Amino acid sequence: MGKEATGSEVCMPLLDDADKHGSGGEKDLEVPPPWKEQITVRGIVVSVVLGGLFCIITHKLNLTVGVIPSLNVAAGLLGFFLVKTWTGIMSKLGIWTTPFTRQENTVIQTCVVACYGIAFSGGFGTYMIAMDQTTYNLIGADYPGNRVEDIKNPSLGWMIAYIFTVSFLGLFCLVPLRKVMVVDYKLTYPSGTATAFLINSFHTPKGAETARKQVRCLGKYLSISFVWSFFKWFFSGIGDSCGFDNFPTLGLEAYKNT
Repeated sequence: MGKEATGSEVCMPLLDDADKHGSGGEKDLEVPPPWKEQITVRGIVVSVVLGGLFCIITHKLNLTVGVIPSLNVAAGLLGFFLVKTWTGIMSKLGIWTTPFTRQENTVIQTCVVACYGIAFSGGFGTYMIAMDQTTYNLIGADYPGNRVEDIKNPSLGWMIAYIFTVSFLGLFCLVPLRKVMVVDYKLTYPSGTATAFLINSFHTPKGAETARKQVRCLGKYLSISFVWSFFKWFFSGIGDSCGFDNFPTLGLEAYKNT
């Protein structure tokens, strides 16, 4: 009587009504707030704090390793944790605050990524310091290609103007590329997609607890790494006698009698 379903034919809906609307009956699609409400004072403060921290990490990696990993997920996670901590303290003090939305979380993550992106792409650990007089003297005047006329000691005003030029040039190039790559071809970029899924997962009933566990785990291993590095730095020696390998494990008195 009825039409028989073939192997390639879907005869059942992929999502039930309960899955479409969530457990509480709310629709997953929510109207985003106006852009003026997405940019808040607390978001700017958190962006400045995290942006400065990530810039230090970027400079450290740029001067030692030369490769910078993608920190988008960490920026979204820490931004969510700090603002949630902020709103929790304000609520305990009886001060009303606006709800923390995923759009505000995205603004914070974008600002932090822009900060450490400028720190890396601006050349502060590469070609910016390679142009000054100190680098010229370290290389030596007799080195081939090391010329006096190529010396440039960047001043603060010159560096600010240079960074503004580079940043806006990248912004003007990004808009048409986004139109072609993202809007027209609908290409999926791993880093941005992972960050979007992460931020969306935070703003759920169980998302805050998941983010708290992730930040706790991140802070634990960060503390272990910091204590280990501080220990090795505190007991550093002269020349090759540095670090834990040369630390007197049997005590300082035993070390004096060796």
